[in-house]
Amino acid sequence: MLAAVGRRTRALRLEAGMTVREFAKRASLSQRFVNQLESGEGNISIAGLARVAAALGRTPQELIPPLANDRSAVAELWRFSSTASRDDLLALQQWIEARTNHTERSKFVALIGLRGAGKSTIGQALARRLKSELVEIDKMVEDAAGMTLGEIFTTHGGAYYRDLERESISRLLAGSSGCVLVPGGSVVTDSDTWEMLKRRCFTVWLHATPREFMNRMRRQGDLRPMQGRPSAMEELRALLLRREPLYAESTLKIRTTGKSPSAIVAQILKEISQ
Repeated sequence: MLAAVGRRTRALRLEAGMTVREFAKRASLSQRFVNQLESGEGNISIAGLARVAAALGRTPQELIPPLANDRSAVAELWRFSSTASRDDLLALQQWIEARTNHTERSKFVALIGLRGAGKSTIGQALARRLKSELVEIDKMVEDAAGMTLGEIFTTHGGAYYRDLERESISRLLAGSSGCVLVPGGSVVTDSDTWEMLKRRCFTVWLHATPREFMNRMRRQGDLRPMQGRPSAMEELRALLLRREPLYAESTLKIRTTGKSPSAIVAQILKEISQ
């Protein structure tokens, strides 16, 4: 079993493109123990296995393969689910729901988009309708670092912020039964974090024109993009152009122009129910 857990851990680490050093840091383990774990010699604790799973954006159950001679239905289902495509998994999920008449799933809804897209406003209303909680990932990052976002970027840089964001989202997905979460607008630029969100969440891209984004930020009193920046609008257009192909990978795309928050929430709920 230890050998199987080690092989599975190593395969998922390599799939995520992480070195042993990076992985050990994220999982709060020594590099020596990671090597022992992956070779089947490290008898990891349950708490350690949970940290390993969070570092990989997985659940602990996904790291424990059935024994080779186990041909039970549960074991075969684990083997299928560990290698199945997203479409096959969705089909299996739909079959289970139809078989058990269970239509209310544990849901994670992630609202994606630039600052000024209305993610917090929509998120609050959506969480109320789903009888869930709204979690703003940037607040989790600030709590983890013990400093504000501005201080994080000034002191440690963007890479440190992205690491904390990834770890915060991993912990949230592993420890919650469902919520509405709002990550930062740049979350799609970190491929590991974005793949994790797409795999585990119903993702909704809230988008508008650059002019609308700028106007909304002005109305909110947020002048950071414009202060001392004559080219702010062109920079915003270029930023949106770079990110649009990634944002478009979301499950649902909603153009917010001319739509009230209640109308947008109703559209999201309709798509989720289907």
